[in-house]
Amino acid sequence: MGGNLHSLELVLMLLLAFVASIAGVARRWQKPYPIVLVIGGLLLSFIPHLPAIPLNPEIVFLVFLPPLLYSSAWQTSWRDFRYNLTSIAMLAVGLVGFTVVGVAFVAARWLPAEFDWRAGILLGAVVSPTDAIAASAIAKKLGLPRRIVDVLEGESLLNDATGLLALEFGLDLMLSGSVPTVSEGLLRLLWLVVGGVGVGLLFGYLFTKLEHWIEDGPVEIALGLVVPYGAYLAAEEVKASGVLAVVACGLYLGQQAARIFSPQVRMQAYAVWDTLEFTLNGLVFVLIGLQLPTVMAGIKGYGVLELVRNGVILSVALILLRLIWVAPGTKVAYFVRRVVLKQQVPPPSLKSSFVVGWTGMRGVVALAAALSLPAEIPQKNLIVFLTFSVIFVTLVLQGLTLPKLIQVLGLSNSSGPDCEESEARKLVLEEAIAFLEEEKTRSHQEMVHVYDDVLHQYEHRLEAILECGSDDPEHAHSAHFREVSLGAIQVERQALIRLRDDGRIGDEVLRRIERELDLSEARRSTTL
Repeated sequence: MGGNLHSLELVLMLLLAFVASIAGVARRWQKPYPIVLVIGGLLLSFIPHLPAIPLNPEIVFLVFLPPLLYSSAWQTSWRDFRYNLTSIAMLAVGLVGFTVVGVAFVAARWLPAEFDWRAGILLGAVVSPTDAIAASAIAKKLGLPRRIVDVLEGESLLNDATGLLALEFGLDLMLSGSVPTVSEGLLRLLWLVVGGVGVGLLFGYLFTKLEHWIEDGPVEIALGLVVPYGAYLAAEEVKASGVLAVVACGLYLGQQAARIFSPQVRMQAYAVWDTLEFTLNGLVFVLIGLQLPTVMAGIKGYGVLELVRNGVILSVALILLRLIWVAPGTKVAYFVRRVVLKQQVPPPSLKSSFVVGWTGMRGVVALAAALSLPAEIPQKNLIVFLTFSVIFVTLVLQGLTLPKLIQVLGLSNSSGPDCEESEARKLVLEEAIAFLEEEKTRSHQEMVHVYDDVLHQYEHRLEAILECGSDDPEHAHSAHFREVSLGAIQVERQALIRLRDDGRIGDEVLRRIERELDLSEARRSTTL
């Protein structure tokens, strides 16, 4: 027992060190780290005598998926998610169904003879969900316009649920030969959605109520880590969608965080979740790459060239199916949003539609779904290999070609001020200045200079905000103000460290003042 635990600790330590090192290389190369980690894990799998590290699907669904989905949903803007829901649904629901049918046709026609239309439907259900982790990490890194990123992230948050529903139907078809009726399918989908969302909102609501009784940062963060697991398990227990429960809970609490958390807890929570998200993401993508020996060990009766050929056929088919769907799908979504919902959205361009079609990366959910198939399904091992091939091709091929594609199509985010952010900063500062001026008139004479000092700082910050679309050279002083401010903070920091090194202050005092300097530096780095 002790030896096994020691080996597990050693493997985990080496994997974490590998993730950190490869992610550092990815940052230096300016490549999205999921792609580099998958390639790194794949290369690592060729090392002789390396122990097999199988990817247990239960670990993926119960350990990795809930916190990663929760974190993505937490950071998703509910306003933008709701605004783009029609476009998201066309991909998360319509495209999943189109993919399942399309893959079934391709499998029955061009894949090995053991793939009939039923096995093709099962394969299509396995590979239909795109990856929330990959979509978010890659799309943001490549500088896609915010409106496209919002749709891609929303799609990847929801299509896990629709893909797993299709997988459920595919398994029924393969194991019992029964074909669910349309009414059965709709009722099942309705319960997955309503039940999952209801459980997620219930957990979110209970957590907000519990927050009012707790004023301890570590305790609140620990409870926050439990929430996604609780929502997922509770929804699965009532046969609803655990994925939607976690997403609904994350969206709800992401909206409530500004009210229920104190500033100190909020900063601690963001730091904890950033670290946890990076660690789990890194482990997931390295483990995907490490699965090649396990996948190949289960394949019998096929040559390498034949396997590669089948993997390429399915990967190309998936890419084409998505591209075929996106063009008319975006037009239908545009019609519904303009005519039915009365949203003032710009008409979809061919360029943006093509980029959305080219960003259908698959990831750990697809591989976990393939690995979770029952052993009595004769095509299981081949399905696992094909899924691995699709993940590798879509992540690496599409991920590495996206930067050039975005550049050629001219879709990268333009530099310059964010109009919405600038306006928000201006309004909140103006309200604060109005409050200070009003309080100043009511204060005692000896307090006037205090208000003047604070007002002077706020007025400097207000002047430093660049008007949207403005490149007036009069605003150049804001850059000089930031440079001078940051220089002064660095002098304070060096003096503080020198006092500690000379023994004139202790580490506790250093950390308190250092925290204030860190916050000041962060604010000046982001607001000016």
